[in-house]
Amino acid sequence: MRNKQTGFTLIELVVVIVILGILAAVALPRFINLTAEADTAATAGVAGALASASAINYAARVAGSASAIAIAECPAVTSAMLSMPTGYTVTTTALTLTLGATGTCTVTGGSSKTANFIAIGA
Repeated sequence: MRNKQTGFTLIELVVVIVILGILAAVALPRFINLTAEADTAATAGVAGALASASAINYAARVAGSASAIAIAECPAVTSAMLSMPTGYTVTTTALTLTLGATGTCTVTGGSSKTANFIAIGA
């Protein structure tokens, strides 16, 4: 009686390792670029939160709520949020917001990524 051994040959193992190496070389550059995309998405998310905070604050001001704050310029929108994330700044170019008026503001975040949002004066 003969014992037949089973398993992979050396050539099969080398072929699998080469294929895995090629896949890693192709996929790695795609994952490296995700940091820039994540910074852009995070800045856009903060811009959306600021726009939402501005709209909610305006609605509270019109409804006569004592908790509403006065917003006459873009940087004041940050005080309408419960907490502004660190590393983000809000700027505008000489824009004065009156009650109900809208203006485009810019938030700058990680890696100098920028995003615009609409602020409502309150």
